Amino acid sequence: QVQLVESGGGLVQAGGSLRLSCTASEGAFSVYPIGWFRRAPEKERDFVAQISWSGANTYYADSVKGRFTISRDVREDTVYLQMNSLKLEDTAVYYCAADMYASGRPGRLEEYDYWGQGTQVTVSS
Repeated sequence: QVQLVESGGGLVQAGGSLRLSCTASEGAFSVYPIGWFRRAPEKERDFVAQISWSGANTYYADSVKGRFTISRDVREDTVYLQMNSLKLEDTAVYYCAADMYASGRPGRLEEYDYWGQGTQVTVSS
């Protein structure tokens, strides 16, 4: 059992930056691919980024490529999502999730087995 906890959300102006963190309050997730998803108001939960267990492979949604960077610190057992050049449309609740079977389908929400509670990111004009 792995319990994930996100942090780092908040209110930021358009063009600004935030760094989200994902840690495990119980269990360890260093062996799992970790993904970030987000859910904007009245929308579905969408894929943002994923990092492999080793950190060697990363995947991004087209909407965030070049602006967001996912990384992991194995010693700290933490995954980060650095978000730069934030836009109004990035406003959402951001969730991290663990794919314990390494499905190889990073964008598929249903492949993830453990989820955090989410952290709110609000981008203002």
